[in-house]
Amino acid sequence: MDLLSVGDLSPQELKSIIEETADIKKNPSGYIDRLDSKTLVLLFEKPSTRTRVSFQVAMFQLGGNAIHLDTDRSQLSRGESPADTARILSSYAEGIAARVYEHSTLLELAKNSSVPVINALSDLEHPCQTISDLFTIYESRGGFEGIKVAYIGDGNNVCNSLILGCSMLGIEMSVASPEGYMPDKEIVRKGKGVYVMSSPKKAAEDADFLYTDVWASIGKERERDERMKAFKEYQINRELLQHAKPDCRVMHCLPAHRGEEITADIINSDRSIIWTQAENKLHTQKAILLRLMG
Repeated sequence: MDLLSVGDLSPQELKSIIEETADIKKNPSGYIDRLDSKTLVLLFEKPSTRTRVSFQVAMFQLGGNAIHLDTDRSQLSRGESPADTARILSSYAEGIAARVYEHSTLLELAKNSSVPVINALSDLEHPCQTISDLFTIYESRGGFEGIKVAYIGDGNNVCNSLILGCSMLGIEMSVASPEGYMPDKEIVRKGKGVYVMSSPKKAAEDADFLYTDVWASIGKERERDERMKAFKEYQINRELLQHAKPDCRVMHCLPAHRGEEITADIINSDRSIIWTQAENKLHTQKAILLRLMG
């Protein structure tokens, strides 16, 4: 089984991974050596901090091994195809986690790999991030019933995966993005209880969680000036927070550009669960690895 999209899981499988994550976080010693002698290859085209380190530490704590392979230091940089790379890597290791620019690269890797391929971020989705985020919501509220998530900003890969995940668990989701920067239309059509609009204030109304990401993701840096203008009204700040529920919590997948998509005072406030959200990636990666490689 591969994990290229949140939609590769059934709602029951998604809930099961979240529940196992809760147990792993509570009882990490009970999972030692569960992936003894197994190896995960981290094949990364893009920079990474949290995703790379959480996968490496997760494999180590589960008794396995992780090998980080930047594509510019592999034969991919010299023209070897993703298909040939997948055939070789899957003969050495029990799993491949790939962070790529184009989702089509993941599809080619998965088609030619004999071991599970995990999407560690592509231009279309970031499923591991969403599973971790959903666990953080579950941990914060004790469940998903009656929850509303408002995503403010760029309708990017993080937003796309969050739409699918929230829809699968019955979470209402509103997305506020400027015209031209809204989430993938096909993914929105698949979603249930998803509302896409241009008004951040309307999206934030009665929200239990406000979520944002950087305005210029990796690979979009050349569009930075244009994006700064388009997103200037899409900042999470104290004024926007007033439109949400009084106990609303703020989320960000990081890294954050303080003073752009979110103000520093909100990041550091008691309304923020951003640091817990980041920590939870370690526990969720373990649950994902055990599901796919255990």
